[in-house]
Amino acid sequence: MKKNLVLTLVTLLCLGAIVIAKPKKAKVTGFLIDKACSGNVAKKENPMEAAGNHTKKCALMEKCVASGLGVFADGKFYELDDNGKAMAKAFLEKSTLDKGVKVTVEGTADEAMPTMLTVKKLVAAKEGK
Repeated sequence: MKKNLVLTLVTLLCLGAIVIAKPKKAKVTGFLIDKACSGNVAKKENPMEAAGNHTKKCALMEKCVASGLGVFADGKFYELDDNGKAMAKAFLEKSTLDKGVKVTVEGTADEAMPTMLTVKKLVAAKEGK
């Protein structure tokens, strides 16, 4: 009897946590980079400088695109949803920059996974951001 009560309480607590974790508006400005390279970039002495030096050519390599595109900002890699990845790839392909492609992404992030962005808008970052 006690075992069933404990299991029921644990289940209710878990379900409550899922319901509470609602998406929040998110706005992130940083460099477009692929997930495969983001780990090495994060380990550098100056990760933002390293992200700014990441090349468009690398990010658009087949294996890099397959790993997922995202935004490196504030020392973290923000992974984009499928829509955002497609937008990021198209943005990179059109960019005239060889490296340091800086963007602002607007969308939502779940409290449980704050570095996973559901993208609504992806635009070139304004200078000074």
